[in-house]
Amino acid sequence: MSAQLWVSAVQIGCFFGLVALGYYLVLEGADFFNFALGPFAMFSGLTTSWLMAERGWPLGFAAVLGIAVAALLAVVTEVALVRPIDARSGGGELPSLIAVVAVLFAVEQLAGTLFGRHLMPGRSWLPDTSLDLGVATVDGQTLVLVAATLVTFTGVWLWMRKSRYGRILRAVGSNREAARTLGMPVGRVRLVAFALAGLVVGLAGNLFSAKAGVSFQSGFGWALSGFLAMVIGGTGSVWAPLAGGLLLALAQTLVPYYLGSASLDYAVLAVAILFFALRPSGLFVRRVRV
Repeated sequence: MSAQLWVSAVQIGCFFGLVALGYYLVLEGADFFNFALGPFAMFSGLTTSWLMAERGWPLGFAAVLGIAVAALLAVVTEVALVRPIDARSGGGELPSLIAVVAVLFAVEQLAGTLFGRHLMPGRSWLPDTSLDLGVATVDGQTLVLVAATLVTFTGVWLWMRKSRYGRILRAVGSNREAARTLGMPVGRVRLVAFALAGLVVGLAGNLFSAKAGVSFQSGFGWALSGFLAMVIGGTGSVWAPLAGGLLLALAQTLVPYYLGSASLDYAVLAVAILFFALRPSGLFVRRVRV
């Protein structure tokens, strides 16, 4: 396996890790799987690419709006859909989960209607920059993606350790009723978790689509990859989604190289089944003090 393929694996792994971090935040803050995060990332990337290509917006303004749109979609999903359905169903997860899956497909179709049903090519954030490592070359967009991933994970890690909302995020997700009894702002914390997850996946969609392009059909695949990355990494650490994303990306890079592209889907399914069967809590398991 060439060094250039390792660079590709790291790049894809960082993207998977960021989407998985969005899952992690919602799971920790609301004890819920928001499968619409993939389409939110897709919508963010399409918004930015379309504004730049069709309206001539500069990168900075287009990217900020794209990320903000993803956060807005996440907030609206919580306030207008998940929270009311959760209240009417008495806390049952299945109705809310079904509603979010419906949002997944609705956002994809909305994106296709607004931006077109073709692949939107991306534009590198650093088109004239590259790093020559001798055995491999790292282009500017990959450098931006890796740096942004490290900054984002470090920021979320510090936020969860130092901020008030960060410290009570896990308490709310683990036992909502107990947290409400203790006077914690449950609804507000859930909203913060959804919004922050939207910001993270919005950034991920922007960074990855600038390299690989994006279409309205990208959302479902991104949602599945982010979910699998979180399953593999586990929820024992903020950094666990990144570890899962890198491992999943490594598998997706190695399998086509050695076994051919036709075996990729089967290999990813096999990895998922192995983790569900042998290590359902992922690589990193939260420690419980007794």
